[in-house]
Amino acid sequence: MAGFKIERELFRTGCRVVAGVDEVGRGALFGPVVAAALVLPPAWFAGRPPAWAKEIHDSKLLSPTKRVKLAGLLLREAEALGMGSASSAEIDEMNIYWATQAAMKRAIGNLALPVDCLLVDGYPLKEVEYRQMGILQGDRKSVSIAAASIVAKVFRDGLMDTFDAVYRGYGLARNKGYGTEEHFRGLRDRGPTGLHRMSFKLR
Repeated sequence: MAGFKIERELFRTGCRVVAGVDEVGRGALFGPVVAAALVLPPAWFAGRPPAWAKEIHDSKLLSPTKRVKLAGLLLREAEALGMGSASSAEIDEMNIYWATQAAMKRAIGNLALPVDCLLVDGYPLKEVEYRQMGILQGDRKSVSIAAASIVAKVFRDGLMDTFDAVYRGYGLARNKGYGTEEHFRGLRDRGPTGLHRMSFKLR
């Protein structure tokens, strides 16, 4: 499971407000890329976190039921949460790398308080004013990044469930916009929607 080591080291250097930042939907064929920036209570790093915190891990490794449960607990406990996204049109216009950067920076910009340090899954963000650390596979190493990944995943999955009722025949509620055989079959039969990423290989 993701641990507290990185946050506790930062805490000892004076960082009291640490935001974990992660995105979901980067490899999908449909819909936005969604990012979350989440600040856990500093007391978690200075003392004993709640018992359920040991269940926080990379969202991709958790069951949907576990993710939803943990997202609810995290939203109740978090000091601050910022969400950001980049649309399929923006992804097509600027490419997925820059769209992901934009979504993450929007999430940070939507935080209700300034932070001392950012922990970013993957590589550091371009042109941000905060001290930051980019951590490869950060959602498996940092509890703050893993928490952000859970909230972002639950939020985006909910969007896909809603879109499934509008754009039928692609299996969006099941594949969450990713390239499954069902999704490709829907593209062959119906063609792409206005929310498909035309810059991606859709067949």
